Amino acid sequence: MNTARLAQLLEHAKLSSLSPDALEQFRTYLDLLLKWNSRLNLTAIRDPETILRRHFVECIQCAQTFPELENATLLDFGSGAGLPGIPIAICRPDFHVTLAESQRKKAAFLREAIRTLGLSAEVFDGRVEALPKDRQFAIVALRAVDRMREACQAALPRVESNGRILLFSTRDKVDELKRALPSIQWLKEIPSAGLDQGLLLIGERPASLSEAELFHVEHPS
Repeated sequence: MNTARLAQLLEHAKLSSLSPDALEQFRTYLDLLLKWNSRLNLTAIRDPETILRRHFVECIQCAQTFPELENATLLDFGSGAGLPGIPIAICRPDFHVTLAESQRKKAAFLREAIRTLGLSAEVFDGRVEALPKDRQFAIVALRAVDRMREACQAALPRVESNGRILLFSTRDKVDELKRALPSIQWLKEIPSAGLDQGLLLIGERPASLSEAELFHVEHPS
């Protein structure tokens, strides 16, 4: 990867530029993704240019969405290839990122990526529901997660009081995801820089949310 190409894509998307060190980390991350993807199918997208445009730019946009937060904790729910958690950890070294991934081989890739890139992050190699009940985060992010509706409900108890939940969605799924989390106060819908019909959907967990609401699971009719 030519780091200048990623810088060009960020400029085109009207996102803030990255430092040379951060761009180099993204180059190394792409190399790791391509190497491991042949064995683990980390992402269905295998073309480097498309990975930059579809994955990296969107996740960098996510990292730049919370300028008001400093030294925050973030949970990447169902991290898979490390998206969006690894790009966030690169762009926001002040954040402490937890990558939750239940598939052990993918979790091994995430550990290798963290080690190679020297990131302030950790891997939880299990289901998010198995985290200690008192383990909560300032931000919980979900991107390309299987059974997204159910995952949103499992993620809610992990959001601290007045914390944020960040969903990568498409326009046709927004209403469905909002219905899955009726207690969340929805703050923003930001058009994705990486996908034409994509949205970054940001909500806040109210401080007044009761434990019954926190652990509420809505079953489809």
